Amino acid sequence: MTAIRTSNLTKRFGTLTAVDRVDLEIETGEIFGFLGHNGAGKSTLINMLLDFARPTSGSVEVFGVDCQERPVAARERMGVLPEGYDVYDDLTGREHVRFAMESRDVTGDPMDVLERVGIADDADRDATGYSKGMKQRLVLGMALVGDPDLLILDEPTSGLDPNGAKAMREIIKAENERGATVFFSSHILEQVEKVCDRVGIMHEGELAAVDTINNLKQTVGGGTKLLITTDGDAEDCLETVQSVDGVDSAWRDAEFDGGGSDATRLVVTCTNDAKMDILVALTQAGADVLDFTTEEPSLEDLFVEYTGGKA
Repeated sequence: MTAIRTSNLTKRFGTLTAVDRVDLEIETGEIFGFLGHNGAGKSTLINMLLDFARPTSGSVEVFGVDCQERPVAARERMGVLPEGYDVYDDLTGREHVRFAMESRDVTGDPMDVLERVGIADDADRDATGYSKGMKQRLVLGMALVGDPDLLILDEPTSGLDPNGAKAMREIIKAENERGATVFFSSHILEQVEKVCDRVGIMHEGELAAVDTINNLKQTVGGGTKLLITTDGDAEDCLETVQSVDGVDSAWRDAEFDGGGSDATRLVVTCTNDAKMDILVALTQAGADVLDFTTEEPSLEDLFVEYTGGKA
């Protein structure tokens, strides 16, 4: 069964098209990663899913229920961890979960939920004194009340240290094993790659790509990524590489430190057959190739490819 379906979903704000004719299907049981730069349309699409914004045209459904025609019925099956959340003043962690249970007319022990998210030992502390990671787990725990069939998680690992991000991923995986479908919006590519079955990449309001990460790697550049260090003029070298047949994308590695030299490192995705042609073209253009390595493209490389070279 399809957990989320959008059809020709469009949202305009005056002359700005925030979401442009998006068709997307997420199957029950998936962990789906939703990627895009700020302003790409991710939050607008989530707001239409939650009926916080109305489509200009098109539709969005959750388990076959139209989110605009029957928003209450659609939200009954969702648990939401929003971006920019906050906790209530003067309420303990236990009281937060109890409030969520009362709001959803769910019975049970709040401690069971706090155990699931790993903060039961702090159940009776004022939640305003929690760390960011603990607050994030608490709000996720509130979203888990009633064991929703669909979890909408907007930037769930943003701002967390490595241990906090790892704990959040483990909770997400456990909820998915319970049977929940997870819709996971993030700009932290490493976190998405570690937890998601498929990804969708939004760019300028459009859905630029949807597939498994492995399939996308096979599609972009034939699975080949090159790191080339040269001592030639950076812009000239980049133009030379981009002109070679079989090169899909090429850009300067902004984090490369030449150790005081004028060396430049280029990142290139290309077909396997193009590798030697690239080296020959650089040599003929007068650049010395100082180093050359081949890697499998990462999710970051795919993101750059599908968003027009923007890292």
